[in-house]
Amino acid sequence: MPTTLSSYLLPIVLLIGSNVFMTMAWYGHLKFTDKPLWAVVLVSWGIAFFEYCLQVPANRMGHLVYSAPQLKGMQEVITLVVFAGFSVWYLGEPMKWNHVAGFVLIVIAAWLIFLE
Repeated sequence: MPTTLSSYLLPIVLLIGSNVFMTMAWYGHLKFTDKPLWAVVLVSWGIAFFEYCLQVPANRMGHLVYSAPQLKGMQEVITLVVFAGFSVWYLGEPMKWNHVAGFVLIVIAAWLIFLE
């Protein structure tokens, strides 16, 4: 099967979408502390279903052009970017210098995975 630009980009787009759902499932309930834990767990599981609907195809298609460690490294960077935006805009929590520094170190680690 020939590789095209979309072979490389579609998995990234799907990973971004899956991370939006994942972040909402994992952290969205923090704004609803008045709701019972069982309820937010069930809602989070429902949201996570859509995350998996994007994550699994992203990894399946992505593995045609990326190695599994490259996919995981990419996933971590996307997760950090999505989470940082979510934390600031949805939760209203600022990114402090040490958060940014830690995230940058993780991005460097992910970059190392792509070196041949």
